[in-house]
Amino acid sequence: MSHPCPQHPPLAVLLASPRGFCAGVDRAIQIVERAISKYGAPVYVRHEIVHNRHVVERLKTLGAIFVEELEECPPDRPVVFSAHGVPKTVPAEARARRMLYLDATCPLVSKVHVEAGRHFDAGREIVLIGHAGHPEVVGTLGQLPRGAVALIETVEDAQTFTPRDPANVAFITQTTLSVDDTADIVAALKARFPQIATPHKEDICYATTNRQEAVKVVAARSDVLLVLGSANSSNSVRLAEVAGKAGARAYLIDDASGLDLAWLAGAKTVGLTAGASAPEMLVQGVIDRLAQSFQLSIEEIDVKRETVIFKLPRVLA
Repeated sequence: MSHPCPQHPPLAVLLASPRGFCAGVDRAIQIVERAISKYGAPVYVRHEIVHNRHVVERLKTLGAIFVEELEECPPDRPVVFSAHGVPKTVPAEARARRMLYLDATCPLVSKVHVEAGRHFDAGREIVLIGHAGHPEVVGTLGQLPRGAVALIETVEDAQTFTPRDPANVAFITQTTLSVDDTADIVAALKARFPQIATPHKEDICYATTNRQEAVKVVAARSDVLLVLGSANSSNSVRLAEVAGKAGARAYLIDDASGLDLAWLAGAKTVGLTAGASAPEMLVQGVIDRLAQSFQLSIEEIDVKRETVIFKLPRVLA
C-alpha cells in the first residue's frame, strides 16, 4: 500500500534587492569576455577578475588564464588587470614589456586612487581604512611611494595612530567595507583630528552600501539569512556580518551545495542575498534547492533601484 508524500512545510523566502552583480563587476567580466572575443584565447588575467569562484571558472572555460603576477604572462598575449585595481608598478612593467593590457579596475576604486594622489600632492599624511592584504588595499597602497599611506583596520588602530602633523591628515577607504564599522573608525579619527580631510564623496561604493542596507531590512524579518558569495569576497563577507548584527543567523555559502538544511530547523522565514561579485544563477540555485524540501512563498524586498552603468574601454566598446 502506497502512502502519499507528506506536504512540505511552508517557508517564506525574502529576496534582498539590490543583490548580486554591481556595475564594476559587470564591466570587469565584460572586459575579459570581449578581450577573448577580439583577440582570441588565451587572454591572461592578473589576479581573479572578481572574487567569485563560479565567475572565474566560467571565464576559464572561455579561454581566460588567471595568474598572480605579470611575470607569469607571455608578452605576446593580452592581459587584463582585475577589478580590484593594481599598484602603479604593474602597468609600468606591462609597458616596459610592450604588452597589450586592459585595465578592468572598477571606476570607483580608481576614484580612491585619484583621491590618494590629490592628498599626497597637497602634502597631507594619508590614512587608508581597509583590510591588510586585500588586493584593493594592495593596489591603493601601491599608487604612492612606500610609507606614504598608513593602513588602519580598526577603531583601536585609529585611536593609536600617530601622525607627523595632526592638523594635516586625510583619510580614504576601501570600497567594500562595512558601512557601520567604517563609520565608527571615521568617528574615532575625527574625534582625534577634527581637521582631517575627508573624501569629496564617500569611498564605500554605492553597491556595497545598497546591499548592506537591503540586508538589514531583510535580516530584521528573517530567522536565517543566506549570503551567496565566495569566502575571499570582502563585500560578501561584510553582508554576512551585517546580517548577523541585525539579528539573523547568517551563513555565507558559495552555492546551493553549501546549504545545510539543518540550519533551517524551526525557521519560518529565510532571507537570501548575493554579494556584488556573485551571479544571479546562484540565487536561483538556492531557491531550487529549498523548493525540494519546503513549500516556498517568495517575496522580493526592493530597498533601492540601481541604474549605474560603467563604460567599457574604448578599444573594446
